[in-house]
Amino acid sequence: MELRPVANIIGILAGIMGALMLVCGAVDAYFGGQPASVFTMMGAITILFSLLTSIATSNHQSKSLGRRQSFLLTSLAWVVLPVFGALPFIFGAPDTTIVNAYFESMSGMTTTGSTVFFGLDEMPEGVLLWRGILQWLGGLGIVIVAMIFLPTMRVGGMQFFLTEGFDTQGKVLPRALDIAKSLLGIYILLTVICFVAYVYFGMRYFDALVHALTTISTGGFSTSDQSFAKFTGSLEYVATVFMILASLPLIRFVQVLSGQANPLLKDIQVRAYFRWILVSGGLVFFYRWTTSTDTVEATFRETFFNLASLFSGTGYTSVNIAAWGSFPLTVIILVGLIGGCTGSTACSIKIFRWLVLIECVKDQLRQLRYPHSASRPSLDGRPLSQDVIVSVSAFFAFFILTMGVIAVALSLTGLSLETSITAAWTSVANIGPAYGQAVSGTGSMEAFPETAKWIMIFGMLAGRLEILSLYVLASRRFWAI
Repeated sequence: MELRPVANIIGILAGIMGALMLVCGAVDAYFGGQPASVFTMMGAITILFSLLTSIATSNHQSKSLGRRQSFLLTSLAWVVLPVFGALPFIFGAPDTTIVNAYFESMSGMTTTGSTVFFGLDEMPEGVLLWRGILQWLGGLGIVIVAMIFLPTMRVGGMQFFLTEGFDTQGKVLPRALDIAKSLLGIYILLTVICFVAYVYFGMRYFDALVHALTTISTGGFSTSDQSFAKFTGSLEYVATVFMILASLPLIRFVQVLSGQANPLLKDIQVRAYFRWILVSGGLVFFYRWTTSTDTVEATFRETFFNLASLFSGTGYTSVNIAAWGSFPLTVIILVGLIGGCTGSTACSIKIFRWLVLIECVKDQLRQLRYPHSASRPSLDGRPLSQDVIVSVSAFFAFFILTMGVIAVALSLTGLSLETSITAAWTSVANIGPAYGQAVSGTGSMEAFPETAKWIMIFGMLAGRLEILSLYVLASRRFWAI
């Protein structure tokens, strides 16, 4: 297998990260008055790596990526790039260990939003901006991977979307550039509009910038230990709107801007997503309304903000959700496992796969009732191939198995059962918050044992790469072909 095209792309991506580190260095200089910062030095090192890698791989002949190269690229990118993302934390954040720096960088790149940092309100602006940039880059990256690479690699039923006009027929790179440009344009546009909305409703410019980056990426890193509790009121409504928008297929917005609104309005994922948000939010709102002394408006705002945050996998919190009671917490755990739409920055299992599962269950029930009838499950009027059904079933099985194994492994490190289960849930589903005694009042997981942090790093990586695209690398047949 030719590895130079893979190394070349990773080198280019590292160069982009290095350039953005220089931006954070300029921010440090502006706010802190420092002529040069750690970001400037780490950015220079990263750019040097990019240049050396580009020179070493510039003579590769391949103009496209095969399936094995696509698998390798998606996995290596999310393993190697967080190493560079961790460098400013290692040398720029006070008393940060290597595992904490890599955990924070991986959490950012996978848009999980779990953190081992605390004292964010006093942290240098360059570090806060870099956390937001990591999530913004990771969110854009996963959208491109979901729309270009995963359908070609036939991971988790994503081959269903080959008929959406993105079939690269094994020639990933040329078609990828066209698609990536369209997605990047929409991604930047949503980020700018979100930033303007945050500023208009009262956020200071720097906070608005970081939160726009982490809202559109559905990442959830904040500039404050209080997360979004520092920005309650109308800003919660703004965040709710943009978290939901970021959870919709970004390619639908490309079609809307080109004058085609019907694909968005008729998208079965979009309709199901809004329906399930309204149902789950309505149930939790009604429960809290009958058991809480808060005003109706505050109850409504807090409920739908936090439900949208966990549904999308953003992970912002504005109140102590654990204090709502066992029923709302159960609903929250379940919606976290649903996730947003395929082709968005949202995480977890995703609406599409749940819809496939529901259709398969309905088909099985029909066959039990009418055993001699010939039926075939379909989604949105399109028959589901056996290939898609098997892929989705395998994804569900490996997702649940991975989360279970990680929960057991975390409990063996000394964490309580509640903490182990919610930490496995938040890492594999890339959601952000966890609950239990080891989680600090600010939501930081700094007190977790180092082994537990490495386990969660693996969970975040596996969950963001759709489980199977990572596990396939452990197959001998993958390397033998």
